[in-house]
Amino acid sequence: MPAIVASLWFDDNLEDAVAFYLSIFPNSSLDSLERYTDAGPGTPGQVVSATFRLDGQRFIGINGGPQFPFTEAVSFTVECRDQDEVDHYWDRLVEGGEESQCGWLKDRYGLSWQIVPDRLTELTTDPDPARAAAATRALLGMRKIVVAELEEAVAGV
Repeated sequence: MPAIVASLWFDDNLEDAVAFYLSIFPNSSLDSLERYTDAGPGTPGQVVSATFRLDGQRFIGINGGPQFPFTEAVSFTVECRDQDEVDHYWDRLVEGGEESQCGWLKDRYGLSWQIVPDRLTELTTDPDPARAAAATRALLGMRKIVVAELEEAVAGV
């Protein structure tokens, strides 16, 4: 079966973005970094593309210019075991970016991420509809997802 690889179009900050992401995700690496040569079309030495892995997942990045900025129409979900993982990824990825709601954020490069604890699905799909609704209402009021607050909401039903 062929691999599906996300290709990301950056303005002119690919090298910085890759270093940023590699510093956040474990089991990550830079596979290749290609630079323009004298043949062009860019400035010799300027980064044109990179292949990198974030926690084993392969990505391709290109310095394509400002024509196609990231939007929330595409985001990456980070599934977290617990609150410590949520805190780690949220706090690092939002540095220089902006918070949204329900576990969504936009990083400093404009890429959208969803930082989601495993416990969220368990609580929002509880067989008891009142408990599931309480978890969902609590989620809708959050930016970073806080598992303890979700559990508090469910316990109050």
